Amino acid sequence: MTSSSAISSAVIAVSLIACFTDLRTRRIPNLLTFGAAIAALVVHGALNGVAGGMTAAAGWLTGLVIFLPFFALGGMGGGDVKLLAALGAWLGAYDTLYLALYSGVAGGALAVVVALARGYLKTALFNVLEMLHYWRQSGIGPVPNLTLDTPNTPRLAYAVPMFLGVVVTLWL
Repeated sequence: MTSSSAISSAVIAVSLIACFTDLRTRRIPNLLTFGAAIAALVVHGALNGVAGGMTAAAGWLTGLVIFLPFFALGGMGGGDVKLLAALGAWLGAYDTLYLALYSGVAGGALAVVVALARGYLKTALFNVLEMLHYWRQSGIGPVPNLTLDTPNTPRLAYAVPMFLGVVVTLWL
């Protein structure tokens, strides 16, 4: 097994485990995200020395920076942010950008499917308009009653679209 296929295997394994735990418990464990990030730092460091460690650190930081604003606005869980950062540590900064992009596309498509299946699409579209209006009036920030803390709204286990993003990133 080459180092490239071992890294791809690790990314797939971490994202699959995250899918199972996110679907089952609606949480992504810190042990998985931090453990995967530390393992990526160790593996990349062992394979390529300091440069490899820096690649892993840059990927981790890129993943953290990309999803952190969504968490700060109340639209994404902390486990999702840490998962992208952990996967980024394995993939490096460049591929982490693509992973975030592909995950966002998959997440948007799955959100529409979930909203349709639960009869929530009209409400979801109204909420987007309400959010944009709130931001125009008050500036960008968490919108009261439109965050993950809002009860009785459909939730998307974001590890699933992130896994789809992993598949596309590795494939391309």
